Amino acid sequence: MNGPSLLLARLRSRRHGPPKPADDDGFNRRLLAPMVLGSVLNPINSSMIAVALVPVGTAFGAPPAETAWLVTALYLATAVGQPVIGRLVDTFGPRRLYLAGTAVVGLAGLVGALAPSFGLLIAARVLLGIGTSAAYPAAMHLTRSEAERTGRSDPSGVLTVLAVANQSIAVVGPTLGGLLIGIGGWRTMFAVNVPLSLACLALGAARLPVTAPRRGSGERFDHAGIALFAVLLLTSMLFVMKPSAALWYLPVLALLAGVGFAVRETRARSPFIDLRALARNRPLIATYLRQVLGYTASYAFLYGYTQWLEEARGLSAASAGLVLLPLSLTALAVSGATGRSPAVRGKLLVGAVVQMAACAALLLAGSASPLVLLVAVGVSAGVPQGLIGLGNQTALYHQADPAAIASAAGLLRTFMYLGAMAASAANAAFFPRGATTGGLHRLALFMLGGSALLLLLTLPDRSLGRTGTAAVERS
Repeated sequence: MNGPSLLLARLRSRRHGPPKPADDDGFNRRLLAPMVLGSVLNPINSSMIAVALVPVGTAFGAPPAETAWLVTALYLATAVGQPVIGRLVDTFGPRRLYLAGTAVVGLAGLVGALAPSFGLLIAARVLLGIGTSAAYPAAMHLTRSEAERTGRSDPSGVLTVLAVANQSIAVVGPTLGGLLIGIGGWRTMFAVNVPLSLACLALGAARLPVTAPRRGSGERFDHAGIALFAVLLLTSMLFVMKPSAALWYLPVLALLAGVGFAVRETRARSPFIDLRALARNRPLIATYLRQVLGYTASYAFLYGYTQWLEEARGLSAASAGLVLLPLSLTALAVSGATGRSPAVRGKLLVGAVVQMAACAALLLAGSASPLVLLVAVGVSAGVPQGLIGLGNQTALYHQADPAAIASAAGLLRTFMYLGAMAASAANAAFFPRGATTGGLHRLALFMLGGSALLLLLTLPDRSLGRTGTAAVERS
């Protein structure tokens, strides 16, 4: 190498730093640890609480209708926060939002661990919902950025790692929650967020790249659209969770906010959610609908079955968590075995069919059912857990506008938690005075109907057959 060339190489090295460690796809491996650890904070907090509802209710004298707010508070905060923070990630870069969000998670863990009242415990769950909303959009933004840097249009390996981590943590959460409760009581489920937050902050500060905000970022942010979206979502979900004639004003407010949001987003120069572009992207709309249906059944199973195991079957929180452990192992095995394949349609079809079978199997459960049957039911539910989320995430990656991938990913999480809130409302409706076997069977029929709709939405969608595979051909 001659002198000028050597000098140029040194200057480039100083500007861009040392070569980035990469895997077979060229992806910077140093990014994986903060991406995965940060993105699992939300599913682990949303699933651990399943085995804590009974002991928390006992500690504060709160009935099931009140302890359900521990679930819905996080979901409401997350459903609003994910697309909002996703838009901030698209505008200001992933590092700032990742660090701020994971710091809020640590604060929420402290508040929950020390909370002297049930109201403050709900406030801690709201903080957890907001704080955990940053890492997943940041991870999807980083995945897209790395794909563009390396010229790889289908980073299926990275998407699989994210999906496997999130799906597995979501279903291992009850097991971990049960173990933590057995060790130090239900407050340990909040306290564990402090070391997790510190680990995320250390990894994020050391490894996430510093990026400059987009030009004109202050002018581009749609504050009015975000406010209307938040009102629409909160009022509609509050009514769905507890429909009552006395709350007639909630759907009225939701309707007004929805109309205002539609008008605003179709006229804004830089809308929070580009409704015109979304209307033209029918495959992405279908993906969002499949996300709602899939996770309504998944979360209804997670919360309803766990509560039934404790109250009707008489298992302890730790034992109920162990019964559900094979579910998480099955989800992990299925996601790992199918993740490298970019095909989407097959995953969603198989996931929908097996989810229907798992819901039907709940009809066989009774207070005297042997543990072998109870474990087998959980195993059957693990298959769709490992397929549906992975399929929808891969579909969104290829269907969304690359410039808005973080906000699109955040909206995917919003629809996921819309399903979770629908599941929470269903559990409250079918378990009005506790988790009985009759209530579990009625919940199973409800879940079975949603799974059937998921299958009907997937079968005729031929665009899924081209999602992912077309990207592989281009790369």
